[in-house]
This record gives sequence, structure tokens and C-alpha cells, in this order.
Amino acid sequence: MWPPFQTIRDLREGAEVLRRRPYGVIETADERLVGIHLRPWPKVISVAEIWWLGSRFHHRTPGNRCLLYYNQPWGFRNFLTLKYVVSSCGASLKTFRGALVILDEIARIKRSDAALCEASNLRISDRLLDRWGWQRHVPDSDRRHFIKRFYGDYPAPQEAWDLCGIQEGESVCDVEACSAKSGDNREVPITDVGSDELERDALLSPTAGPSR
Repeated sequence: MWPPFQTIRDLREGAEVLRRRPYGVIETADERLVGIHLRPWPKVISVAEIWWLGSRFHHRTPGNRCLLYYNQPWGFRNFLTLKYVVSSCGASLKTFRGALVILDEIARIKRSDAALCEASNLRISDRLLDRWGWQRHVPDSDRRHFIKRFYGDYPAPQEAWDLCGIQEGESVCDVEACSAKSGDNREVPITDVGSDELERDALLSPTAGPSR
């Protein structure tokens, strides 16, 4: 048995742990990976978390920081769901993008067929999501479902490895008990942009909901 909370700081040395743990939080700051905080339970959504607690967290948290929550559903182990992203008020698009790069690498490690999310805020453009490999899914639905398909064809891992920032001679894996903040409820949905000119402004607002 593994401890209920663990933190992985290097993707290569922590690959086996990431492969078998289904729920996690990817934390990035200043365009680097801080850690992947593994949890014993999946994230679920509530309206209060999105519009009240999430908004408070966003506006009161300083710095350039992003948390991305993902699940590997028990009934669909070959898929990942991107559940939430919460950003600090000073978060940059590169810091958010870094979290998505790490999610791609986790999908590669798990050999996931696809990742899914729901983008409920119209400020997230189809164009930007398409640029990052996300395509519209369930087109007859009035909700904005997106899927990123892999089916054995994954992005090269080097970009994700570079985000770890491990230097020569340093420990390449740090698996430790995660602090209680990893289980708090101060979350908002995925933040993204409708155009390059609106990048920073869009990162300051809650924008998308979870995949079902």
C-alpha cells in the first residue's frame, strides 16, 4: 500500500507511482513544475466551489501559480479527465500551459487513450484548444465538451521533463507526504483565453467546468 498523499517532483523517477495512482493535482509556479500531489480520492464539482471559494482563492493568492486537478475514472481506466484548474491572480499563460504539458506526460505514462474536459466559459476559444490538441466532442450537446486523443501517439516527453528543473547531482525524485492544502476545496474551473491579446486577463477569471 502507498501513503494516501504523495508528491512527485520528477516525472522519470516517479513514473511507476504516477502510473498506478489515479487522482492528482499538478502544481506549477513561475513556468516550472512544483510537484504532482497524489490524492486518495477523485475531485468532484460543486457550484459553491466554482463561483465562491474558487474566486476567493484566485484573487487572494499571490504569485504565478496554477493547480490542475485530474482524475482517472475507475470505470474508464484508459481515460483521464481534467476536472479543474485554479490560478493565482498573477498566473501566466506559460504556467498554465506547463500544467497541460505535464498532464500529457501523465497520459503517456499511463498509456491513456484520451483526456477529456468541459469548457463552460465562452472566453476559452475553440481555436486555442485546437492549437493545443483539444477537439470538440459530443457535437450534438449544448455543452462544450473537448477531447485530446492519444491512442498511442503521445507528445515527446522532453518538454515535460524540462519543466521539472532537476539539476545534475540533485535528487531526481522526491515522494513525500502532501500537505493538507492539496485536499482543500478552493478551486475554480479551467482558465484559458479566447485570443492571444486576452491571455493574462482571461487567466484571472474562472472559465470552464469539468468533464462528466
